[in-house]
Amino acid sequence: MQSSNHRLRDMEQHHPLLSAGADVEAGSLAAGVMVGGPHTGPAGGNRTLWFIQDSCGMVCAGMTWFLVLYAEFVVNFVMLLPSKNFWYSLLNGATFNSLAVLALASHLRTMLTDPGAVPKGNATKEYMESLQLKPGEVIYKCPKCCSIKPERAHHCSICKRCIRKMDHHCPWVNNCVGEKNQRFFVLFTMYISLISAHALGLSGMHFFTCIKVQWNECSSFSPGASVLLLIFLCLEAILFLTFTAVMFGTQLHSICNDETEIERLKNEKPTWERRMRWDGMRAVFGGSPSLLWCNPFTGLRLRRLLLLTYGRRGGSEFSV
Repeated sequence: MQSSNHRLRDMEQHHPLLSAGADVEAGSLAAGVMVGGPHTGPAGGNRTLWFIQDSCGMVCAGMTWFLVLYAEFVVNFVMLLPSKNFWYSLLNGATFNSLAVLALASHLRTMLTDPGAVPKGNATKEYMESLQLKPGEVIYKCPKCCSIKPERAHHCSICKRCIRKMDHHCPWVNNCVGEKNQRFFVLFTMYISLISAHALGLSGMHFFTCIKVQWNECSSFSPGASVLLLIFLCLEAILFLTFTAVMFGTQLHSICNDETEIERLKNEKPTWERRMRWDGMRAVFGGSPSLLWCNPFTGLRLRRLLLLTYGRRGGSEFSV
């Protein structure tokens, strides 16, 4: 005899209505989360902004923006603008600032995109009856958010929702990394590691150049202030380069093996058909390999965003 727990899990894995591609509840899966907390928004097309009101997450997300903007300030105003080499300043400035914009855009998309939340409280009697279960069949119900838990979904205690293919909850983006926003998180780690490496290279070049001449000729700031700003930038760049490069590699490894970090840590045996390597990459990034994979603005409907933000309702809800 199987225990009820095993029967719940077996039903979760084999019932067709609980597959990753199925709509758990008509219209509800597409619903976003209202500004102000992780609550299910209106069904259908009236989607709302996904944002988690977690104090630690909001502080960490704010620190991320502050540190990126600090790096831009030092690179632009301490190193590049005072430089006498016009082309050196132009090329490096365009490269660094473009990468910084892409990094911040990826951060916003990761933070404000529904990571794949299962509709809260959808384990109702009416919906259970609509599944047309056979006698003796049971499905897994999350006791924390009162939702029918699909395969590979895990409950996040911070988002207070079950998240499809939840990899982990990252305070630096104030959101879970899951089925729908993992792509943007990978881009965020990639661009942060690139601007960190670029900032380190520029700092080394600046130190080397200024040692040969007077520091007053290298920067509009005093020598002491310039050195302190550059030292802090180097420490920041080393720390973030190490962290994001490791995270970027870990995420690519997980995608290629079709295994989330939670599944790896729990040593869960796969009960699903694994996508391997390029199939996993295509599933996360969409379509065949192209430069669009590196674009965090893909799929952003600006016109709809503006209409829903300032349109007929005049509210603060919009779709990302």
